[in-house]
Amino acid sequence: MEPLDAAADVHALIRDVLPALAPSAWFDPGTSEVVLPVGRSEARASSWTVLERCARAPRSAWPRVVDEWVREVGDRAFLAIGEMELFGDVRELLRLRIVPKLAPGDREGLVVVPAGDHFDAVVMIEHPRYGGPLTKARAGLLGLHKLGYVMTNTHDRELADVSVHDQPLLPGRDVRVVSKAGSRYVSALLSEVDQFLPWPNEHGALVGVPCHSTLLLYPITSTAVRDVLPVFADVVREMHAGAEDPCAPGVYWSHGARRLTPLAADAPTEGTGEFATLLRRLPEEV
Repeated sequence: MEPLDAAADVHALIRDVLPALAPSAWFDPGTSEVVLPVGRSEARASSWTVLERCARAPRSAWPRVVDEWVREVGDRAFLAIGEMELFGDVRELLRLRIVPKLAPGDREGLVVVPAGDHFDAVVMIEHPRYGGPLTKARAGLLGLHKLGYVMTNTHDRELADVSVHDQPLLPGRDVRVVSKAGSRYVSALLSEVDQFLPWPNEHGALVGVPCHSTLLLYPITSTAVRDVLPVFADVVREMHAGAEDPCAPGVYWSHGARRLTPLAADAPTEGTGEFATLLRRLPEEV
C-alpha cells in the first residue's frame, strides 16, 4: 500500500485520538499537519511519517501506530518548543557545515543537501551546549522550512573574519591558507575558493580541506604543479590525521563552474584525463 492510499483512514484516526492524547492539539486538513500549541508557541508535525508507518503495517495495527505517533510528536513538540524558548529565535543560530559525502543511513533524518559530487551541506544549530545537526523532525516542529538564509548566517557570523596568508610549501612555492582557529565552518568556503585566488584564474587550483577550520589552496599557473601536488597532498593528509575536527584527507582540483575533481598525489601526467590535458596546456615552470 502507498502512504497516500491510507491518508483518509489514518487522518480520521488522528482526529479521534487527539482529544484524549493531546486535548489542545488539532489537525489541519489543508496541510495534513497536527498543530500543537505549547505555551506561547505552536509546533506542527506532518502526518507523512505516520502515513508511511501505517502503509507498512496491517490495517489492524493502525490505531496503535497512530497512538504511538501522536504521543511521539507531542513529546518532541514540548522538547522543540522548550529549545526554541531557550535559544530565542533559533533561525539566528542556523549555520551551514560542509562535510564529505554522507552515507545514505547517516543522511536520513537530517536537513542536508548535496554540495557537489563529493561533499554535503548540513544545516547546524550553533550552540555551545544544545547545538548539533538540524533534524527534519525538529525543523518541522519549529516551522523551519525555507532555509535560504542559512548560508548568509554562516558568512556574516562565522566567516567574515577568516585569516588569509601565504605559507612556504617548496622553495619559491607558497600555499594559500584560509583559516579561522576553532571554527567549524571554514569548509563552507569550498564553493567559493575563487575569491581567494589571483585573478584571472584560468586553470583553477589545488584545494585541500584537512579540517573544518582550514582551507589550503595552490593556484595552478605552470607545470610546477607536478612537483607541488605530492607535497601538497602530504600536508593535507598529515593535517587531517592530526586535526581535532577533521574534514577530508584528499586533494581536489577546483576548476570550471565550481567543480571539484579528486586528485591522487601521483595523478597521471600523461594520457587523456582532464588533469593530464591541463598539464599539456600549461606554460613551463616559472
